[in-house]
Amino acid sequence: MVLIIRERATLEQVELMLQTLRVYIKVAVDIERGILAGGGEKHAFCEAALLEDGSKQRDIWGADWTSFDQSIAYESIINIRPSQNNRSMVIRHLQNSIIL
Repeated sequence: MVLIIRERATLEQVELMLQTLRVYIKVAVDIERGILAGGGEKHAFCEAALLEDGSKQRDIWGADWTSFDQSIAYESIINIRPSQNNRSMVIRHLQNSIIL
């Protein structure tokens, strides 16, 4: 189940998003609008939810959130963006900042 989160996620929302993969949540974040979509089997499902909600593709980046240690992995196929100088699944360049 993909949910769009506009404020801090509630425990109930986290539990709903965890139902798909159990131990981690695929998310796509719109860095301009400050919202995320999470809970699908693929980052592309989350990205599609944000696009349908009015986000622009250039502003959406994918990551995974692991519940047991609350860590974030910034790796997704949707992050491969040669036009934005990001040639890797890992977020390396974000606008004018470098993420390592």
